[in-house]
Amino acid sequence: MLRLSVSTEEFLMIGDDIKLVFLGGTGSHLRIMIDAPKDLNIVRSTVIEKYNPELRGKLPKYYADPKLSRGKRGGQQNSQSK
Repeated sequence: MLRLSVSTEEFLMIGDDIKLVFLGGTGSHLRIMIDAPKDLNIVRSTVIEKYNPELRGKLPKYYADPKLSRGKRGGQQNSQSK
């Protein structure tokens, strides 16, 4: 698994034809844009769990790292907070 810190409007390429654009966010919500071929099936985890309850316990869960707090990037303190 790869964990990255990204800035608003930064993007990631997956292969040659899938682009993830990070549009920003507030609080615990993040907005992304996915540019991918129409034949690729993209489904939110909440939809998978809702319509396939037998998978609920089998799917991996990811949680925010409590060691990473707001105002810190790459282990450095934000210059405005002291």
